Amino acid sequence: MDATLISLGLNPMPAKIISMVIICLIVLIAFVTIGGVLTVVERRISGFMQARLGPNRVGPQGSLQWLADGIKLILKEDLIPDGADRTLFKIAPYFCLIGVFGTMVVFPWGSGVMVADLNVGLFYFISITALVVFGVLMAGWSSNNKWSLLGGMRAAAQIVSYEIPVGMGLLVPILFSGTLSMGGIMAVQGWAPWEWIVFQSPFTVMSFCIFFIGSLAEANRTPFDLPEAESELVSGYCTEYTGFRYAVFFLSEWANLFVLGGLTTAVFLGGGNLPDFLADYTFLSVLVYMAKVSVIIFVVIWLRWTLPRFRIDQLMNLSWKYLLPGAFVAFLGQAIYMLITQHIPAVQTTVAVLMFLVFVFILIRFFIRVRVNMREQQIPVNSPASDVPLT
Repeated sequence: MDATLISLGLNPMPAKIISMVIICLIVLIAFVTIGGVLTVVERRISGFMQARLGPNRVGPQGSLQWLADGIKLILKEDLIPDGADRTLFKIAPYFCLIGVFGTMVVFPWGSGVMVADLNVGLFYFISITALVVFGVLMAGWSSNNKWSLLGGMRAAAQIVSYEIPVGMGLLVPILFSGTLSMGGIMAVQGWAPWEWIVFQSPFTVMSFCIFFIGSLAEANRTPFDLPEAESELVSGYCTEYTGFRYAVFFLSEWANLFVLGGLTTAVFLGGGNLPDFLADYTFLSVLVYMAKVSVIIFVVIWLRWTLPRFRIDQLMNLSWKYLLPGAFVAFLGQAIYMLITQHIPAVQTTVAVLMFLVFVFILIRFFIRVRVNMREQQIPVNSPASDVPLT
């Protein structure tokens, strides 16, 4: 883009600035659109899981509901409670927004499709998402409301606690790839599932599980949504927010869902890698990446409408007593495994294929169980189960 602007007669520095502004606008539009669309997707999926319709009035199959909700919230009055710290109250939502939006810079949307392939991409990612902690804590503290304060303190304790196992979980892909670059981590993986980092050894599977669980907690997703906990804290740290600032909080939350899926896909699931004969098809690579992200997002939404919320003591015990020690075991185990097998690639390949086959077996068993459960749900309430065949 810089070269195009320079060819139009602009000097290099203005061309660079204009190019950066255009890229930021494109990423911002994508960010807002993704966050908005995911609200509708989650509501439709949850409606299906609860045997109801979900949004289906605004646009085809309710696809424009997010736009209607956004316009409604923008037009609502922006209220600030008496006794609130007005400055902190106003800027708190934007800390959350920047903490999520800034991650888009290092996302590998496909092979070679990145805003900036930083050589410390993962370090940057972990660092900028820490801004969300400040935003949530500021919102709770500045609202002059006990529910908001409790939600903010919960969020601070929860996010800080789970950042450690999440960071430790990412050490295994860093160890395997030898780089902090998101593009570099994706490049060392192949297109085939047994070439993904997640299936390289039992320790990478363990690391993936720890990272995924910790990321759910960091994103305040159920069963770790204690900072909002509408049944306990009204709406937690955003209880006193209205209008556009309220919308910013939830735009950040749903966009964070995409960030979770995108990071998981790039680091553990091969990103948008394609076979060699398709390597030049960038658009196809982006589609593959988005398909994997969509699967992760569906699983996260699925968990939300399946599991009950943890208590705060259970939440902390899970992090400090189980995930953190498990992350250390995964890291040390992977280091020893790589040291032993570094000159025996056949062993590494065999283990990776076996891990993938075990996953396929578990997946088949799981879907058989789901099929049986769905058939059981079709049994009339007053009929004996033995009267209805399950196969």
